[in-house]
This record gives sequence, structure tokens and C-alpha cells, in this order.
Amino acid sequence: MAKRTVAEQFVDLIVRAGARRIYGVVGDSLNPVVDAVRRNSAIEWIQVRHEEAAAFAAGAEAQLTGRLAVCAGSCGPGNMHLINGLYDAHRSMAPVLALAAHIPSAQIGTGYFQETHPDRLFEECSHYSELISTPEQMPRVVQTAIQHAVGRRGVSVVSLPGDVAGKDAPERSAELAMVPETPSIRPGDQEIARLVELIDDSEKVTLFCGRGVAGAHSEVMAFAEKLKAPVGHALRGKEHIQYDNPYDVGMSGMLGYGAAYEAMHECDLLILLGTDFPYTEFLPRDVRIAQVDVEPERLGRRAKLDLAVWGDVRETLRCLTPQVKEKTSRRFLDRMLKKHLDALENVVSAYTRNVEKHTPIHPEYVASILDEEAGADAVFTVDTGMCNVWAARYLTPNGKRRVIGSFVHGSMANALPQAIGAQFLDRERQVVSLSGDGGFSMLMGDFLTLVQYDLPVKVVVFNNSSLAMVDLEMMVDGLPPHGTTYPHTDYAAIAAAARALGIRVEKPGDVRAALRKAFDHRGPVLVDVVTDPHALSIPPKITAEQVTGFALSASRTVFNGGVGRMVQMARSNLRNIPRP
Repeated sequence: MAKRTVAEQFVDLIVRAGARRIYGVVGDSLNPVVDAVRRNSAIEWIQVRHEEAAAFAAGAEAQLTGRLAVCAGSCGPGNMHLINGLYDAHRSMAPVLALAAHIPSAQIGTGYFQETHPDRLFEECSHYSELISTPEQMPRVVQTAIQHAVGRRGVSVVSLPGDVAGKDAPERSAELAMVPETPSIRPGDQEIARLVELIDDSEKVTLFCGRGVAGAHSEVMAFAEKLKAPVGHALRGKEHIQYDNPYDVGMSGMLGYGAAYEAMHECDLLILLGTDFPYTEFLPRDVRIAQVDVEPERLGRRAKLDLAVWGDVRETLRCLTPQVKEKTSRRFLDRMLKKHLDALENVVSAYTRNVEKHTPIHPEYVASILDEEAGADAVFTVDTGMCNVWAARYLTPNGKRRVIGSFVHGSMANALPQAIGAQFLDRERQVVSLSGDGGFSMLMGDFLTLVQYDLPVKVVVFNNSSLAMVDLEMMVDGLPPHGTTYPHTDYAAIAAAARALGIRVEKPGDVRAALRKAFDHRGPVLVDVVTDPHALSIPPKITAEQVTGFALSASRTVFNGGVGRMVQMARSNLRNIPRP
């Protein structure tokens, strides 16, 4: 029986851990692993154009499934290109294993060609980063890396010299690849009792939800109903909590809208559920705060807490809701719902007048039509910058749609490569990349990956020939925008040159037909929409306080743009208020 190489054993291990593809760019130090993938029908090598795209694609796959995803880079510059996407995956709590191929083992420490020390380089963006020096070491190191990535939800990196990868695996080396199920974590009875006491002692309670409420929608709704509590959310909580929510009062933060801010500041008790909301200037300082999170290091690092509760949101609420006293007054909730509706209606018209005739096209209009035309279970990947604004305001969650972005790391150019990872999971599911022209052009080469694999991703480029968010930042800081504009570029023509369908849209009346044509097409499509670079920029009247930075008053004024169908949701919720 022929002996297996270390590379073959590595590939077998990650397949047994659930990996079905490796995203990367081939290179000499990776050759033994790529060849092992070639000979293993259970896994596929996905050839991208840039390793940064490989890491973003793996991160998106892991975020959508919760399972291990894998990317790889060759020695030196190859694996260094992974680092930005790995930072994003790690901060997004995506279980990703990165293989950093290394120079020949005998040359490590000699200043050899392309030498770096990847086991050190990736320490800050991983839970585990280790060098494999011998064949005997490999299985246990890889198993440990997998368990760190899946168990702690983040990145693990293994550095493997090419010569070690090509050696024979020992006949009796460890055979592992155990991936245990994620346990449920509930607080102790004492913490539950203290939280019950705090809630029962409070007349007005507000819930503020983050990504940690995923899978707990019904539990949060039952809890809010019993407490008659307004429910606000952070950006990453939007897709998990806003839909079918009669207690919704919008979003707080830089892109906030509605009455979430007021509900958080006018309550007696604010309960933070599964959120590591970083913008402390939006959190109240004279309100009692309790926080529930499954990650103990997050408790109290953003706000002074009256009670910290260690547990996942769903299990905590299952224990908590039956024990709290039901509140009888809806006065606070109804007042916040009314404020929410008033806030939305007051800003809806600001950026929607004559949008169907306005040229260049209002990007808000494009996002609104996209929301209407996209599938009920579409996956949206969203570039950092103004595309975050359009996603926050116009993409309507329904419990089936997913929205992936670089919401914590804040990297440009994430949307296209994340769409690659999302589409490889399911070629039949609609995947839409909301790309800014700045972000798209940064990693534009990986549009060729869509073409190569005939991935039916629909890339909608908001082409305003500028870095519009940076424009806005400069103006709010009182600075004249500089270095933020690009030459006008026909991205649809570039897509056509790559043998994909490219659609150029310059008139608002053509937006809906262009999107329908894109969604009807079976292969990759780029819809190049020429949009207004001045949309959602500076308010008509600016105060001295507003130019001091993204302070509360400035950001809330600057970002008070349209809000899509959320105003209809708010009206519906207000209509459903019980009348005496």
C-alpha cells in the first residue's frame, strides 16, 4: 500500500472536519497540498486571483454556514496577502482555517528568498497560529487549529513548509479531525435571579440587539411582549431581529435611524442582548444597563454595567422570561413606536423627491428597487462605505435573507470576494454584491473568478467615481474633500470584455429593467449604475458642533436619509397598538 504524504493527510483531516473547498493561489510551497486536493474527490481547489479574496471568500462561507472553511497562501508574500481577509473573518467570528505555506524548513531563520514568519505574523488575527516542523506534529496541530477555529469561532493558522508537506506521513501518526457540536450556555440561577429583580424593579425597559440574537427571534419577541419593551438593534443585528417585529424602533449607531437612540436613553433599564456595539457615544450614561453575551470578555467593555450575564441569548431568555413579572403598561413602548414612525416619516422625503427622474441616479433609489426585485432568500454582500448605508436603510430582512459585510473590520473591497464564497455554497441561491466603485476596482481581478467558474453572482456597482464615504467624513470634519475622486469608468464594458454580461445604467427609468435582466441571466452579471456622488452628503445647515467629527448630533443629521420600506413597517406596528 502506497504511503500517504503529509499533504494528503492534511487534506483528509480538513475533509473530515467538513471542509469542501480551499480558496487560494497556487505556488511552489503549496504544490504538495494542491496536488493532494487534485487527487481527492471530496474537496475542490478554488483558484482565485488574489489571496485576500481567498480569505474573504472563506470567511463568507463560514459566516453563512457556521462550519469550517479553508483558505491557503504560498510562502512569504502569498500568505501575507491573506491577512486582511483573515482579520475580517476573525472579527466576524467566522471559523476559518488558513494554511500558510512556508519556505523549506532547513532555511527558516537564514533570510532565505521570500522568508517571513507566518506563525508570528498572524497571531493578532487568530486564536491559534502554529508552525509545523515535522510530519509527526502535523495531525495534532491541525486538530488543535480546527478546534480553536470552530470552538472559539474565529481564525486558526497553520504554517507548513513545502518540504514537510511532501514527506511521507508516519504510518501510526494520530488520526483526528473531531469537530464537537457547539454547546448551549445558560447563566447560573443566581445571575438569572438578579436580572429578574432588576427587570421587575424597572418601569421602562429597552432591548438592544446585536448579532448574538441570531436564532433567538421568537425568544426575544416573547420577552419584549412580556416587558412591553421597545426593541432596537445594531447593524449586525438587523437581519436577525427586525423582521416580524412589532416592537421595532430602528437602529442606533453611525447609520442609525428611527427611535432606537431615544428608547435607549429614556428607559429605566437597557438590556444589551448579544451585541458588542462599539460606539460608546451612542450608549446612555445615566441609565441602568444589563448585558447578556456568550463571550465573557465582551461584558462591560463598552459601557458600565449594573449586571453582567454570561450566557447565549436564546438560553438566557428561555430561563428568564417565565420568571419576570409581566408589565401591564404599554405607555413607554407606544410612545417610542410613535417617535419611531415620526422620525422615519420626517426623513423619508429628504432623498426621495423626483428620484425617478433625477440624473445622476440617486443610489437610494437603486437600493430600494434592488430590495424589491431580489429574491426572498437572497444573500447580499455589502462593500464598506456608502453601500453599508444603503444596506442598512433599504435591504428588508425577512428571516431568510442574509447580509454579509465587513461590519467590524471595516475593510474596502470585501463584497465581491465574499459573494464568491457565498455562491460556491449554493449555485441556485441568489447572491448579490453591492459594490462601490472604489471597493470593486480594488479587487476587480476576482471578477474573473466569477467568469472562470460561471458563478451566477450579480454584482451591482454603485458607480459615483468617488470614495463618497470619505468625502462625507472630510466634510463633517470641516475639511475640503481631496484625493477621493476617480476617472469615469465603464465597468460594464470591462465585464463584457471578460465574457460576462455587463449592463450600463445611466437613467433611473432603466434601473428596474436592468436588475430584472440581471436576475434572469444564468451566469455572472455586472450592473454598472452611474449614481450621484453627492447623495446623502452634507446637511443643508451645518453647525459648529457638527464639524467636530462624527459626534452624535452630526452623524444623526448627516445620515438621516431615506429608509425604504421600514416606514411601512413602522406604520403597521403603530396601527397594531391595542386601543383602550
